[in-house]
Amino acid sequence: MMLTNRDKAIIKDLNKFRVMDRDSIAELHFSNLKNKKDSTNHVLLRLLRDGHIQRSTAFSPYVYFGPEVQIKKNSAKIGHFLAILETYKEIRKHGHIETFIVEPKYGSKGLVEPDIYLNFRKTGFFIEVQKSIYSEKQMHEKIDRYIDLYNKGILAKPFPHVLILSNHRYILERDYPFKVFQASSFKEFNHSLKPVERSTSIINNISTHRQSVLIRSGNLKLI
Repeated sequence: MMLTNRDKAIIKDLNKFRVMDRDSIAELHFSNLKNKKDSTNHVLLRLLRDGHIQRSTAFSPYVYFGPEVQIKKNSAKIGHFLAILETYKEIRKHGHIETFIVEPKYGSKGLVEPDIYLNFRKTGFFIEVQKSIYSEKQMHEKIDRYIDLYNKGILAKPFPHVLILSNHRYILERDYPFKVFQASSFKEFNHSLKPVERSTSIINNISTHRQSVLIRSGNLKLI
């Protein structure tokens, strides 16, 4: 049987997110149907039977993997990837997502590997989905790796903001060459941004390496 456009979209998302639970697939690809869970089960069983996707029954609801994903069916990383997926579903409720890349790689081994690269409201973000609690030393070392990436000049300016999503608040008092935000969720972060009126003059002090955030008419822009 030929793959439908929805089949292809599901497989693309499975490769993108590495792993997805049945309910998330239903939410993202079957939300317009009355019996979306039944329809989701029917399609996933067909794709599984025809060898287009993989499945693990170690979770409830079951989780599914794309054909390109090499991961053990009981891997400890599955919970981490599902948390990234939940973050995606949360962000999309607050506006259009231009780009969402899971665990982007930049350059040689040893450089920082963000959980997410996000382009949202014309602004770039590196997002750390931090479910476990790091020590202050570990978190500072992680931010230092972002500084190394910044200094290597691999990415075009402006350098993305760094957003740490965690229930634990870290002490980050240094002056970084990019903006670092902390919030328990993207919803909390989004609500913390208050509209400001555009100034008639903009002072750009390059030596401080500080960036300001402007939100106007629901559109977040760098100035």
